[in-house]
Amino acid sequence: MDMEKRPAQEVGKRSILQIVFGRTMIILVLLAVHFFLFFALLMELTAYLPYWMGGVTVMTAVMLVYILNTRDNPSQKLSWCFLVAVAPVFGVMLYFFVKLDLGHRIYRKIDTRAAENSRSFVPDQAGILESIRRREPELYGTAYYLDRYSGLGICPAEGCRYFPVGEEMLEAMLSELEKAEKFIFLEYFIISEGKMWNSILEVLQRKAAQGVEVRVMYDGTCSVFNLPYNYPKKLESMGIRCKLFSPLRPFISTHHNNRDHRKILVIDGKTAFTGGINLADEYINHTHPYGHWKDTAVMVRGQAARSFTLLFLQMWNAMEKEPVYTPYLTEFSSSGSAGGYVIPFSDTPTDKERVGQTVYMHMINQAREYIYIMTPYLILDGETVTALCQCAKRGVDIRILQPEIPDHKYAHVLARRHYAELMEAGVKLYAYTPGFVHAKVFLADGTSAVVGSINLDYRSLYLHYECGAYFYKAPVIKSIAEDFGETFAKSRLITDADLRKESLISRAAGIILKVVAPLM
Repeated sequence: MDMEKRPAQEVGKRSILQIVFGRTMIILVLLAVHFFLFFALLMELTAYLPYWMGGVTVMTAVMLVYILNTRDNPSQKLSWCFLVAVAPVFGVMLYFFVKLDLGHRIYRKIDTRAAENSRSFVPDQAGILESIRRREPELYGTAYYLDRYSGLGICPAEGCRYFPVGEEMLEAMLSELEKAEKFIFLEYFIISEGKMWNSILEVLQRKAAQGVEVRVMYDGTCSVFNLPYNYPKKLESMGIRCKLFSPLRPFISTHHNNRDHRKILVIDGKTAFTGGINLADEYINHTHPYGHWKDTAVMVRGQAARSFTLLFLQMWNAMEKEPVYTPYLTEFSSSGSAGGYVIPFSDTPTDKERVGQTVYMHMINQAREYIYIMTPYLILDGETVTALCQCAKRGVDIRILQPEIPDHKYAHVLARRHYAELMEAGVKLYAYTPGFVHAKVFLADGTSAVVGSINLDYRSLYLHYECGAYFYKAPVIKSIAEDFGETFAKSRLITDADLRKESLISRAAGIILKVVAPLM
């Protein structure tokens, strides 16, 4: 969002809301408690200082041993250890607030129940997995993993289409919406009033009047920053059913960190869209807050669209007393794998499985010739950095496309902390000179690709609800490869000279932010 061009009072209001409704408020309250106890001790309880210091030392030691023995990501462990060691009272309170959060546990039960209720609607994959094991051994490991931990089905990649920019996706989306006869489901992280959403809403309202069932679900952050809080009532008045995912309330629970970051449109269970593109004007370059907005999406049909229908219904039905699936899940007969495969998948923050990161790691570790990546954020844990470096050191051509104009300065500063290590290993980093890259695309050896909502940062990989489509030997991969070629041609290679130009303030900020990045 273009902060500089908005009225000062509106920018100020947004900043205040971000503090009140975000983790900032939690941190401020806990810091206040920490410093209150510290100064109270100095001013009134000096005689007890040795006991305080001894108790804090023991508490810190116990906490460090405990944290190091958890199953958390090593980068997160180090961040927590640093925080507890530097500010014991604050660090311990924040740690237990995050780890013992009641709201998160409630969501875990809801997610588990939704998965159990919908499991019977996933076709048995034993036969197709055995066929893949014999015919496509390079695909088998990823297919087996996704079947076990995401469970949406392995589908023929027939009728898939790739969109290199949001403008092309919107055109196709409007065309497909006009064909809707039974139902239309939308689930998006961001919906914002403007040219893009209004053109879609006009079709939705008309289709609802014709008897088509229309459902819209969007993340609760929209009710603070993009849409009026009562916007669902407006849609309901148009005949459109609407839900907010986790409406924001002032720092009640850290489950508010677990946003619905997915982007899904399903039409009649036969056609589905997903990718990085939200429903706001910057995504179709109608507005230009950060130069040209580079984003991508895919359209899938048939069995893959059925999988995205099921994914939508899992989220929609999670809070329903009597969840309904059957009328919306069309059965399709497969015509074989001549057109390759597409495996829709999801990732939830309430389990211990990092599906999106694992799929990315599979591609990195299996790449033989090249792996190309588009991502707006490059905030990596140690395992991912090591995997990328080792992959480059064995001769694989790794190229990562980043924005020239970032939307969040802190994210850009953090990304630069990885540049030197990656470049020394042989990874090539590119800056998209026309503007901002919001796409989340992986391409390996021209045989496998992922297009979805999953960024290469801690929030997407650990905290958000996400989705994507994994393609293997599908015709659409050719379009993805062509887009990478055209996009690299518009970008510049980042060199050592660029790293030397970074200011001392930026470097210092990056070093500090890197310590706490896994907790952001």
